[in-house]
Amino acid sequence: MKPDNRIRVMEVITRMNVGGPATEVAGLCERLDSDAFDHRLYTGYVDGGEGDHLHLRDAIIPVHRIPGLGRSIRPADYRALRRLVAAMREFRPNIVHTRTTKAGALGRLAVRLSGVDAARIHVFHTPLPRGRPSPLRWSLRVRLRRYVAVGCDRLVTGGAKVRDDLVSSGVGSHEQYVVIPPGVQLGPVPDRMTARLALGIPADVPVVAYVGRLSRVKRPDRFVEVAHEVLEHMPDCRFLICGGGELKEEVERAIRPIWDSFRLLGWRRDVETVYAAADVLLLTSDNEGTPLALVEAGMAGVPVVSTRTGGVEEVVRDRRTGLLAGPDVADLADHTVRLLKDPGLAKWMGDAARRWTTRAFGVDRLVADIEALYRSLCGAPR
Repeated sequence: MKPDNRIRVMEVITRMNVGGPATEVAGLCERLDSDAFDHRLYTGYVDGGEGDHLHLRDAIIPVHRIPGLGRSIRPADYRALRRLVAAMREFRPNIVHTRTTKAGALGRLAVRLSGVDAARIHVFHTPLPRGRPSPLRWSLRVRLRRYVAVGCDRLVTGGAKVRDDLVSSGVGSHEQYVVIPPGVQLGPVPDRMTARLALGIPADVPVVAYVGRLSRVKRPDRFVEVAHEVLEHMPDCRFLICGGGELKEEVERAIRPIWDSFRLLGWRRDVETVYAAADVLLLTSDNEGTPLALVEAGMAGVPVVSTRTGGVEEVVRDRRTGLLAGPDVADLADHTVRLLKDPGLAKWMGDAARRWTTRAFGVDRLVADIEALYRSLCGAPR
């Protein structure tokens, strides 16, 4: 039996869909010192069209389900709030650790309504959206994040850029923030030939991969535009899209003229196979926090080409582990072609990326940082 004096941590996230937040949560659930922490995960259900991290990665993690604690804001969210309040009163956590804005808002209310004396941590995985699509939406998003930040003992971001953007928008104070880079453990990476055989890709063609959700902010449409440009220079190039989402049908329509150059892989358990088969990982997003696809690609020894957005520059060392550009399609295509046509440069960058990401973004380092944060809030010795 575990000791009764463990630090009780209630981790709340809306859903465990494939992505950075779920990867971090799973790593913590699996690796936190169970003799020192009673760490429990409370989450809703993954929406249709999204990959379920727990299912795809075969993660065996005890989960406390909170129906209604899903992606969208709905009138029925009050039921999720009631269940969170009841769970807090039963568990009596020392720390309530929330992720995603909706979980943060409901968690703040639940702490107040439950009467528990718990320290509060909230993680902002992404910066505020760029472009401000409408003044009303921008204002609502800023106000909601400010609401979540009020009363938090610590606000966590994966990089300094996201922290600074949030502080400049009035989301919390600088003193509340602590930067804890994400941590990843990539599974065994197969050799290139084995990976390509598994994906049905010729052994001798250049390959560019996209790994992530097919959503507006990720700009898969820009990925397709870059593909058109690359094919002008390298007609035998193949493009892999590993992921799914609300733009899946749009992407399928967009690639019809070049269908034979694409492989739509959907969500896969063996994302390591995708990295192993690729010569370059291309990220075309308008906005990012600390994108784990770039970390994973680096750990697999794959150089990246990416838009220079959000916390990307804290993951990719420009001209050392990959090449960064603005959102211009021609620039992204030029960088991609450069790496595809210069295998020596690509290997040099891939090797440097493996060394850098393994050292800076390992899951054991993440767990140690989080354990230290938990102890500091509870006054426990480190």
